[in-house]
Amino acid sequence: MTNLSSVKRTLLALGICLWVAGNTALAAGPDLQKAEALMKQGKAAEAYSLLQPFEFEQSGSVKFDYLLGIAALDSGKPDKATLAFERVLAVDPNFAGARIDMGRAYYQLGDFTRAKLEFEAVLTQNPPPAARATINNYLAAIEERESASKTKATGYFEIAAGHDSNVNFATSQSQIEVPAFGNLIFTLNPTGVKAPSSYLGSAFGGEVTHQVNPKLGLFAGADVRARDNVSQRAFNSISMDARAGVALGEGADVVRLGVLAGKYELNGKSNRDTDGVNAEWRHLLNPANQVSAFAQYARYRFEPTISVNDFDQYTYGASWLRVVNDGKGMVLAGLFAGNERASLRADGGKRFNGLRLGGQMQLNDKAELFAGLGAQFSKYDQANAAFSSPTESLTRDDRQYDANLGINWHYDKLWTLRPQISYMRNDSNIVIYKFDRTDVSITIRRDFK
Repeated sequence: MTNLSSVKRTLLALGICLWVAGNTALAAGPDLQKAEALMKQGKAAEAYSLLQPFEFEQSGSVKFDYLLGIAALDSGKPDKATLAFERVLAVDPNFAGARIDMGRAYYQLGDFTRAKLEFEAVLTQNPPPAARATINNYLAAIEERESASKTKATGYFEIAAGHDSNVNFATSQSQIEVPAFGNLIFTLNPTGVKAPSSYLGSAFGGEVTHQVNPKLGLFAGADVRARDNVSQRAFNSISMDARAGVALGEGADVVRLGVLAGKYELNGKSNRDTDGVNAEWRHLLNPANQVSAFAQYARYRFEPTISVNDFDQYTYGASWLRVVNDGKGMVLAGLFAGNERASLRADGGKRFNGLRLGGQMQLNDKAELFAGLGAQFSKYDQANAAFSSPTESLTRDDRQYDANLGINWHYDKLWTLRPQISYMRNDSNIVIYKFDRTDVSITIRRDFK
């Protein structure tokens, strides 16, 4: 089979021949003729450096965007190339040269499904023999790659150290008034009062995927997390979560259907078990925008002595992810809602809804800044007997807010150092459920791919 790298110059010539207009540089703008000459000399990186400073002002120009795209692609920046080619194809969807190079960019990114879509779209346009031969070479290479990598496994391990101002998510008040007993003041058990502690944490997990055919995949994964509180050992915990399911579809639309199960231990004893099902749909609008929707049902079953806390949870929501700053950042916005059925719980079931906002920005080649904000509003459906009086029934109403900020420093391809700070506050009309919490930590992570 022809070496794929040997066709780059041919593709460049074919693409240039398919330009709608000439290749004359704009006055006081980028020197397109010089950039083209550099490309022909095999100096793609220099061509990209010449063009990139003009990207903002020239964005939307077919000639400029196409040359910028191939310069980015041939200098090892396929992610930036897809953004430039997307702009070209938005103006001229029938630009076969740009579509071929879009396929090449997806191929370099390892997104073989979308690469095939682009190549096959060009074949329907009856391209010249040289272009057809190149496309067939790529399609053969994709088929070979896919057949050799139907089963993939990834994993990770991480350790963390930090300080948590409220390891038990409890109120800071040690004494409270109880309306059911004529507003008598009760002293809470120390385990029910805000308790700070430094801690050590660890986690490991992984996932295996198997592609049965282009439209059907299988997946299974598991995660284990442990936390050892230095001065509050009664709240040491271990959680184990597993998932499995199928992925349906290819290209822009993928649906994942799965089952889940989990176990949570507190102070070395079983606390609760979880099982359920979920579904998620992801749709790629374009290389820079993705929307998704999900639904989940889960059962939470506590150990017998506290089984009054059992509940069934239904959650659904939608989100939007956008890549910004030429692939150097992303923003995420999501909405969710649901309800919990808990007939034996003191506050009964609840309805909840909320939102999440997040973002990530690349600081340099090895580090990115991330941040997130969230809010959840919950209304319970049963009056809490202990906090109701003979003249007034009190139904619990919570408003929870959280925020986090941190940096991922990739000091090696597979190693990440992550310092971060997170804050949570829960406001409630029942004093015992009011709390705030600040967690400062540093984590070292090793990925296995």
